[in-house]
This record gives sequence, structure tokens and C-alpha cells, in this order.
Amino acid sequence: MEKIPAIMMKEFVNSQKFESTADVMAAMKEMFADVLQQVMECELEEKLGYEKSERVSDEGENTVSKNYRNGYSKKTVKTQLGEVDIRIPRDRKGEYEPGIIGKYDRNAGGMEEKIIGLYACGLSQRDIAEQIKALYDVEISPELVSKISEKIMPEVTAWQNRPLDSVYPFVFLDAIHYKVKENHQYVTKAAYVVLGINTDGRKDILGIWIGQHESAKFWAGVLNDLKSRGVKDVYLFCVDGLNGFREAIAAAYPQAQIQRCIIHQIRSSTRYVSWKDIKALMADLKRVYQSVTEEEALTNLMAFKETWAGQYPSCVKSWEENWDILSTFYAYPPEIRKIIYTTNIIEGLNRQFRKITKNKPSFTNDDSLRKILYLASRNIVEHWTARCRNWDQVISQLEILFGDRQAG
Repeated sequence: MEKIPAIMMKEFVNSQKFESTADVMAAMKEMFADVLQQVMECELEEKLGYEKSERVSDEGENTVSKNYRNGYSKKTVKTQLGEVDIRIPRDRKGEYEPGIIGKYDRNAGGMEEKIIGLYACGLSQRDIAEQIKALYDVEISPELVSKISEKIMPEVTAWQNRPLDSVYPFVFLDAIHYKVKENHQYVTKAAYVVLGINTDGRKDILGIWIGQHESAKFWAGVLNDLKSRGVKDVYLFCVDGLNGFREAIAAAYPQAQIQRCIIHQIRSSTRYVSWKDIKALMADLKRVYQSVTEEEALTNLMAFKETWAGQYPSCVKSWEENWDILSTFYAYPPEIRKIIYTTNIIEGLNRQFRKITKNKPSFTNDDSLRKILYLASRNIVEHWTARCRNWDQVISQLEILFGDRQAG
């Protein structure tokens, strides 16, 4: 865009006799309106094929098919300079639509961006319409809010399919559940979230998958998706009690190890322990998962079994059956143990998702849920700038333990 010649600007300033910045802003506002008006006049001239003052002969032409100017309609546009009154030129056939403004855009300062921002904060379509009314004094329908939010779906798809790093030392799997409309009824679906820590020690959300029934087949699809996007190797998967992940991980990343979240294991295994026994049982159980070595932990697990197997066999059995994925962290130094011991990293992410979606008891379809979780993810990841604590020590240990598996 060419700048206004200095001599013209000087003549304009001299003619205005500015006495304050308010005078300057008022003049800029008037200039903006004039330029906008001229752009629309040029648009209509191009549409009709002749200039405003040009006389057009009807001789030898089908006058029925011709189009003409037909006055103006008034409109107020919200801009960063304030409200600007404009006169939109009309044509007789009603075919002209000002491209510089757009049919639904009554805010030249970025109302659509504001709507997307409010949507990302978890506001309902009706609440957003009310906010826009309060902010801009512009009436919009909830349906228009939905239409505007649909514009980000290509961005959501591109994000979900973007290339990933070849190696992630740690990958966390978890799920958060929502009510989603399907076949005219609301069903419970899960948003399966995959969070990775890359070799630089920084967190990233690798993707979000919407599903109804978790199984080995479902998780195989998720992990194969990661492989197709470039993830060649994962050192450790950290999970809660998700179903089907063992088989899927073994098939997609056979060298990867699995650590089940100790906190989730404690909660699930002690769910039916009587309140009068819970304090004593937890004291014995703490000796198991706070052991320094796996050998010590197994000794304490046997003692735990002798004491509590009679009263709470399912609790003891749960620890025995899952010991292979509960004891993984014992093979690693304290710096790595702190990362993989629990799934607190991804649970913190899910807490942020719940905070944003708490005002939405249900979603009209899968895409509606995808949109808000993507927008929330985008905002959350922007604040993930720091590396994991003590990452220099962690990466040194990883190079020793997994150096032979570097994937390019």
C-alpha cells in the first residue's frame, strides 16, 4: 500500500487546525469513512461495468437484463476508531454485496476473532451473542456464532494431522468424558488426550481423539496415527487404568515401557476398603510404593498381602496383577521417577479442560467438542514455555539408558 505524499499530508494538517489528539482522531475517523465509501463505490462500478456519473445508452441492448444503481442504505460499522456511519450503495437487482465489509461483519476491527476467543473460553453460543451485544451493540444470533466457529474446523484438522517429532521420551495417555449428541440422543463419549514430552523437555499436546468405547483396537488406531505422523519411538508410556492400552502399545511400540499411575492405582484398589481400616491399610501400602528398590517393594508387598488379603482380596490382587506396570519406575533414577510416577502432568491439563467446558453440559456433535478442546489446547500450550525441572539431568540419564534407540 502506497503512503500518502508528504506534501498532501502537510496541506491536510494545515487545513484542519488541530488543537488536540481528539481532533486528530476525529479527522482520521472521517478519513476512514471517506476511504471506505470510495472503496464501495469502486466495487459497485466494477460490478455494473460503468462509473457513477457515466451515461449508459439502452440502444441495441436488452434493458431487462441491465442493472443500475439504486440509492444507498445506511449502516454503522464498529471500528478501532469508534463507530463510523457509512452509506452502502445499492443496485436495482440487489446483487451487490460490499466485499470490504462482508454480509455478516459489522465490525471492521475483528469481531469474528472476539467471537472465537469467547468460544475458546467456554461460553455458550447464547452467552457469546449477549457479550457481543454488550461490547459492540450488534445483534447476532446463536446460529451465526456457530457458523463463525465452524471456520476453524480446517485449522483443527490440520493441527490433529500435523507432523510430530521422531522421538518422545515420555508420552501420557488419559481420557476426559463428555455428553455428546448422537442419533438424536446424548451419549457419554471420551476425549482421549495424548500429551508428550519431547527431547528438549517441553510438553506438547500430540492430539485429541473422540471415542465411545475404549479398547485395544481403539488405542491401536491412536498409536498408529502417531506413527503415521512421524513418531518412531517412545521410551515410556504413562497411563492410568485405561482399557486396552497394553496390547496396543505392544503392537505399535514394542520397545516402549509402561508405567501405571500409582495414585490411580491407590484410588482404584482401595475403593471398597472400610473407613475404619483405611488408615492402617494405607500405612502398609505406602511401604510398598515408597520403597527405594523393587526388591524392597516386593518384600513389603508380600507383607501387605499377609495382613490384608483375608479382608480385602481384590485390593491385594489388583497390585499383584498389575505389578509389571506398577514397578517400572523402580528401574530409573529419582529425576525420571518424579516424571513417570503419576500422571499428574496430563491430569493438570484435563483440569484446565474441565474449567473451560464446565458451562457446557453437552455438545451437539463430535466436531463441537473437538473445536472447543482444540481452542483450549492452543491457549494452554502457548503458556508451556519452560522445560521440565532438572531436564539436563533427565536427558543425561535417558541418553545412557536409551542411547542405542536414537531415531534420527
